[in-house]
Amino acid sequence: MIFDKNTAKKTAELLLQINAIKLQPQEPFTWASGWKSPIYCDNRITLSYTEIRKYLKENLAKFIEDKYGKPDVIAGVATGAIGIGMLVAEQLDLPFIYVRPEAKKHGRKNQIEGIVPEGKKVIVVEDLISTGKSSLNAVKALHEVNAEVMGMVAIFNYGFDVAIQNFKDAALSLHTLSNYDNLLEQALDTDYITKQQLQTLQSWRTNPSEWNI
Repeated sequence: MIFDKNTAKKTAELLLQINAIKLQPQEPFTWASGWKSPIYCDNRITLSYTEIRKYLKENLAKFIEDKYGKPDVIAGVATGAIGIGMLVAEQLDLPFIYVRPEAKKHGRKNQIEGIVPEGKKVIVVEDLISTGKSSLNAVKALHEVNAEVMGMVAIFNYGFDVAIQNFKDAALSLHTLSNYDNLLEQALDTDYITKQQLQTLQSWRTNPSEWNI
């Protein structure tokens, strides 16, 4: 679920402007999973733009306070959301931790870096939601130390059916600044894509694992 329509379109506009999101329906990208995709998203690029990262952190922080009140801790999902998660924590004047995909094999063998939030109320911050698997893996790690995960917020969401089902199964709320539908709407409004390209981009989302131009 998006925060609101205006924020969703503005966020999409900013991400397109700095090429944090690229749309190439005629020259698809290949994801690490092997999927062919007409879109590539790297929201870490936003950290290099002071006004854009300020916009993102302020909107994420405001939503967290409006929706959940003030949690005890902000958790970022490594590695993509460490930067934006820290900025949100700073905006809210809260402690910050981050969660690795798995525990380290050496040293203290931590999966959670920072003070373990046992018994604390936590909001998880992500940069991007695809299937939701890695995001919910971080939530599982927090549950294992008896943290109370109130919900998750993210910059962008592809809106895959599998992600919707995964969050439903986990009984966890997810809200994002923008999503794929609003991205396509903004891209069409600003002539970033044509109507023909829009059809290609829409068809990809219906079956991304099998899609091929």
